[in-house]
Amino acid sequence: MGQPQQSDDAARTKPPLRVGMVGYAFMGAAHSQGWRTVGRVFDLPRRPVLAAVCGRDAAAVRAAADRYGWAGAETDWRDLIARDDIDLVDICTPGDSHAEIALAALAAGKHVLCEKPLANTVAEAEEMARAAEAARARGQVAMVGFNYRRVPATALARRMVAEGRLGTLRHVRVAYLQDWLVDPGFPLTWRLRRELAGSGALGDLGAHIVDLAQYLAGENLAGVSALTETFVRERPLPVSAGTGLTAAPATATGAAPAARTGQVTVDDAAVFTGRFGSGALASFEATRYATGRKNALRIELNGGRGSLAFDLERLNELWFHDGTEPGEHAGFRRILVTEPGHPYLEAWWPPGHGLGYEHTFVHQARDLVHAVDEGGGAEPSFADGLQVQRVLAAVEESAAKNSVYTPVAL
Repeated sequence: MGQPQQSDDAARTKPPLRVGMVGYAFMGAAHSQGWRTVGRVFDLPRRPVLAAVCGRDAAAVRAAADRYGWAGAETDWRDLIARDDIDLVDICTPGDSHAEIALAALAAGKHVLCEKPLANTVAEAEEMARAAEAARARGQVAMVGFNYRRVPATALARRMVAEGRLGTLRHVRVAYLQDWLVDPGFPLTWRLRRELAGSGALGDLGAHIVDLAQYLAGENLAGVSALTETFVRERPLPVSAGTGLTAAPATATGAAPAARTGQVTVDDAAVFTGRFGSGALASFEATRYATGRKNALRIELNGGRGSLAFDLERLNELWFHDGTEPGEHAGFRRILVTEPGHPYLEAWWPPGHGLGYEHTFVHQARDLVHAVDEGGGAEPSFADGLQVQRVLAAVEESAAKNSVYTPVAL
């Protein structure tokens, strides 16, 4: 967020930053957009080069490489890491492979960007954080992909909190609501299997809001109390290749087979409260069952001097209440976060011309290129990812203790 602009001449005098990406689905497409665009918008100390992308299906990964602008394609991530023309490995795979790929990449001397959540377990995250710290001493950089830190409005909110505009923090309340699992006929994809995803809405959405809350507050959670629920416990098995699951074969007579189902082994929703080290209280909700909500992330912070509120569905706006103003004309006011003095916006459009979701990945790439060039730490670091992983584990532990539910007639 505040790095000085570099001249094009500076980028030309340094070697390019050659990126290899593992995974090419939703996050792979978003990361590709960031890497492909960042050097065309920001003046960078090193020019990113999309060297190669990796996926298990040779035809599909080659098509993705052509579509997204990657020069090469690999079908084994080990071969990608072994390439001499790769400086940085970008991991956009399901959580069960994060640790293995990241550890191998760091051991091979590569910089690493790893999608969130950092890992599927605290033990994996601890090993990754130790490896990243050792690699940092060798000049390597390791970052976690919590892209919502890179929304200009949330970066501005962090700046305002750090400047004391809210005073002593009292409350943080945050919700991340989606609805893509409402249909019980939706298939049992990898996100619904614990061995691949680690957890459900908690890891998928909860990781984002835990990190964002701690980032904006400028402090970590010290304790939580939680409830989780799985609303649909069995779903149809997908037929697509690569899932490890198959639909039932046709019968000898050609009749339609009975639908086969598999167990959902993750949570569908998580609700938890928390307390920061300072004593400030927090509440969190993460669900993929909020009918009508597609990607609704909302956060509000209340302090002794003021409050801030952000809604991802209006991501160019930040709402601020200055509690020191006279009550006769005080109230929440909208800050349109499009000014060149706002975070990340010095290189974009004239004031009033808003940005979108994809720009968070451009900003992520910018910050990572600067971190690599400067040889320092990148934020959020693997240590930050480990902290989030510990909170998620504490939520699951608390929810397990609170799992006994006895309906009471009213």
